[in-house]
Amino acid sequence: MTDTFKNWRGMSNSGCRRMKRSLFIDQSSVHFMSDEEQQKLKDFLLLDQYLNAKNSEIEEFNKHLSNQSRYNKRRLTNIGTFRAYVEFYLRQHKGIAQNQTIIVRQLQPTSQGLPLEIYAFTNTIAWVSYEAIQSDIFDHLIAILPEFGLRVYQAPSGHDLQRLTAEIHPS
Repeated sequence: MTDTFKNWRGMSNSGCRRMKRSLFIDQSSVHFMSDEEQQKLKDFLLLDQYLNAKNSEIEEFNKHLSNQSRYNKRRLTNIGTFRAYVEFYLRQHKGIAQNQTIIVRQLQPTSQGLPLEIYAFTNTIAWVSYEAIQSDIFDHLIAILPEFGLRVYQAPSGHDLQRLTAEIHPS
């Protein structure tokens, strides 16, 4: 046999299909969150408990650093909060197999941004349904990203360069 083949038996037996995809974040949009930003995100049902627990954890850690500069203390970041949101979102999504591994993690930064990898399993192996679930999830994540003060990384396009040129050299 000279041809390669893919063994789909594990996927067929489990009834799940792996989703492993990254969302590339513009690293210049990552920052420590202000109290106002945190308060706004408490309106998200998926984040209220997380924010309370994380702030308590940070407060406990910083307790002995009260006379230190804020640079020496732990603080909540928008990327860490978004990562938690994505995990909570996946854990309540009806298209994700809840009995399988769900991981949301940062990979090593690249020149294309900070990859936020989503590793989960859909509860179907049907290709069209799998793609619809994955697209639905990423549609939501890309649309909600600005609420966290984050941006998706995107290389400059012709439109961006035209706009920049127009700003530098107005007609």
